[in-house]
Amino acid sequence: MIPWVHLSTATMPGGGGDLRLMQRGAEFSIMAEGGIELMNSRLSGSEQALAELTLERLGGRPAPHLLIGGLGMGFTLRAALAALGPDGRITVGELVPEVVDWARGPMAPVHGDSLDDPRVSIRLGDVGALIADARAAFDAILLDVDNGPEGLTRRANDGLYDAAGLAAARRALTPGGVLAVWSSAPHAAFAARLRRSGFRSEEIRVKAGPGRRKASHVIWLGVN
Repeated sequence: MIPWVHLSTATMPGGGGDLRLMQRGAEFSIMAEGGIELMNSRLSGSEQALAELTLERLGGRPAPHLLIGGLGMGFTLRAALAALGPDGRITVGELVPEVVDWARGPMAPVHGDSLDDPRVSIRLGDVGALIADARAAFDAILLDVDNGPEGLTRRANDGLYDAAGLAAARRALTPGGVLAVWSSAPHAAFAARLRRSGFRSEEIRVKAGPGRRKASHVIWLGVN
C-alpha cells in the first residue's frame, strides 16, 4: 500500500490545535490532532449535497449570495458554482490561511479553477464574525467548519450552533433564506434547537460517497 506523506501543518487560530495535510498517491486527507480525519478527497458526496440541497431550497433565485463557512477541499464550493447562475455570488469564510494556500498549491488538482471564478470571494477569518456583522446579506449560509454542531477542532465553533448563533444566522439571512449545516453524525440536541429557533427545519441523511458501504452524514436545512 502507498504510504501517507505529510505535506504541511497549519495551526488554527484561537487555540484550535494543528491541521495536517497528508497525501497518498492522488488522495489527500486533512487531519486534526490525534489522527482524526476531517476531510478526504475520495469522500465528497455529502459536501456536494450540502450545496445542491441548499440551492434546491432557494428555488431558483436569480442572483443569490451564498456564504460558505469553511473552504475545506472545496467540494461544496464547486458544487455550488456548478448549480449557480452567472449572476450568483459566493463568499467563502476560511479561518486557516494555509487551507487556501493548500488549495492553490498541492491540492490545486482537486480544487481546479474554482478559487479564480469571478463569482467567488475568499474572506480569511472566523465565519461567525461574518455572520454576526451581517443583516439580510445572504440568501444562504452553508456551514461545514467542524465535524458537526460541536467544536471538535475549535471550541469557539460552538457559538455557531447555540441559540444565539442561530439567531445571528436568521438576522444575516434574507427572508426565505436557507441555513445549511453539515455533520458527520446525528445530533439530537442541535436538531431540537434548530426547530425551536424559528427556522422551518428538516434533517436529511446523505451518503459520504458512492457505494452501499460508505458512511452516511447528516445535513440540516433551515428556511428563514
